[in-house]
Amino acid sequence: MSDLYPRNLHPAYHAHVYFDASTLMFARELCDRAGEQLNVQVGRVHERLIGPHPCWSCQLSFAAADFDNVVPWLDTHRNGLNVLVHGLTGDNLKDHTEYAYWLGEAVPLNLEMFR
Repeated sequence: MSDLYPRNLHPAYHAHVYFDASTLMFARELCDRAGEQLNVQVGRVHERLIGPHPCWSCQLSFAAADFDNVVPWLDTHRNGLNVLVHGLTGDNLKDHTEYAYWLGEAVPLNLEMFR
């Protein structure tokens, strides 16, 4: 996975905000604010593991046109939460590896479902 700052290379993106029981309320507020202040679609707040994500998470969906507003805003407001940002190309394995960037610490993903 790339340790570079996210670059806008794809037509659409997901940002997965990771949290746990102690940061649940902050994560909910962060995702709600992102939905209100930015042009993002806010997914369900998952208080369980889902997909390749090894932490509780909430998915934010946005277009390339919104990338330059969304990513810096998330980086500024995440308050220590880790956020996976990845392109949406139709190749889930590449989206979660080659096209993946982290705001905060990289967290190993459960990629077997994509192999």
